[in-house]
Amino acid sequence: MEKRIFGIILTVLGIAGLIMAAVGFVNDTNNWKELIVYGVLGLIFFFSGISLINTTKDVINKNEHVS
Repeated sequence: MEKRIFGIILTVLGIAGLIMAAVGFVNDTNNWKELIVYGVLGLIFFFSGISLINTTKDVINKNEHVS
């Protein structure tokens, strides 16, 4: 469960980084290095969070039922 929460946090941080890069691009920011860093880190965080969510298996206790 903790890995799945960490995956969600990474995904949200990735989305935030991609949004920051997009806003900087639309506003014609002259600092291209900053935009590249935001975009690359956003992509890395986003895809690592998504893969962590997808590969984490749910653990079911003996007394729990899956619905």
